Amino acid sequence: MKIIHLNHTDISGGAARAAYRIHHALRDLDVNSTMRVDSSISGDWTVVSPKGKLGKALTMIRPHLGKIALRFFKTTNPILHSPSIIPSGRVTSLNNSDADILHLHWVQGEMLSVVDIGRLKKPVVWTLHDMWSFCGAEHYTHDFRFQHGYVKHNRPVYEHGFDLNRWTWERKKKHWQTPMHLVTPSHWLADCVTSSALMQDWPVEVIANPIDVKRWKPVDKSLARQLLDLPVHAPLLLFGAIGGGQDPRKGFDLLQEALKHLQRKIEGLQLVIFGQLAPHNSPDLGFPVHYTGHLHDDLSLRVLYSAVDVFLLPSRQDNLPNTGVEALACGTPVVAFNTCGLPDIVQHQQTGYLARAFEPEDMAEGIQWILANEERYQQLSTNARQFAAENFSSKIIAQKYRRLYEQVLAKVKR
Repeated sequence: MKIIHLNHTDISGGAARAAYRIHHALRDLDVNSTMRVDSSISGDWTVVSPKGKLGKALTMIRPHLGKIALRFFKTTNPILHSPSIIPSGRVTSLNNSDADILHLHWVQGEMLSVVDIGRLKKPVVWTLHDMWSFCGAEHYTHDFRFQHGYVKHNRPVYEHGFDLNRWTWERKKKHWQTPMHLVTPSHWLADCVTSSALMQDWPVEVIANPIDVKRWKPVDKSLARQLLDLPVHAPLLLFGAIGGGQDPRKGFDLLQEALKHLQRKIEGLQLVIFGQLAPHNSPDLGFPVHYTGHLHDDLSLRVLYSAVDVFLLPSRQDNLPNTGVEALACGTPVVAFNTCGLPDIVQHQQTGYLARAFEPEDMAEGIQWILANEERYQQLSTNARQFAAENFSSKIIAQKYRRLYEQVLAKVKR
């Protein structure tokens, strides 16, 4: 069985890291798996990217050509839009390859056009890392056009100009005549698929993103803090870069409100922010803040998750963020809102705390609840690690994908 995975990059971004982990989980199970990308930074020989000058030039030019269409589209929605117009030139080589299955990941935008995807002749498995496949050009949306179809009368009031989302959705409907086998990492995204006008009758299966629990495991907390020069005895909360505040989905404003409710509630509380260095004008978050900068390698991130007491995921909308799974694997309880794919990561009061959706005060209550009792905290930490090992380990996820591939190929042979 030979699998070719397609993703825009190999390890840059959450979808890329998830795809790369799936690829290597399969290789560890002796599945003949390779990965094709537009841009590779891993140095991995199993990942193939354009080599010639022309191929490299096209991968650089294609994103800029695709952005031209966006100039005619006005919206207050800050979420990335991908009309996926420009042909990739890859379809013939993919159809002529010796792959048994083409496994698509984050291919929208630069890697494959809408028409390209419809022209693939090999059996396709498509792992969805956002909502783009069944929406218009948007990658995430709070609107319900994807459920009813993109028509003139249901366009949101904040969009103006050319209806790029409707045009993109209609192109998908026209060119994607044969259902593909879909995989979603979260139950929420699977529910979105089955309620969508475009893909409601397509086969879909929930398979979580994998993590190598042999590599991602707890480090002694005192040692981890010494390595990162963090205070040894202070309660530490970890969350992602505050630059994420530009995207309302990430819920940084909700996190700020939750931190206000923690004022004078937890003695010595301090914050750790990863993914950026301290900005020129650091916001006052009410507590001492430690900025770690960008930590790219797994070992550094593993030490960081192990060093802190609680990982915070204040997202309004998210699929199955790798960061939450990584924290659990390192034995760190997670606090998140009870929305979208986050309940697939957090078992309420078992591996962390699921706050009522978008209620910062309840998020603050959850943080206090976790830190209030040392014996309870140790049980939560143990549960978190165990839950990650039982639900997200690379071997388990690879076995699920191999079974799916076998089912897909069996249908083709009938």
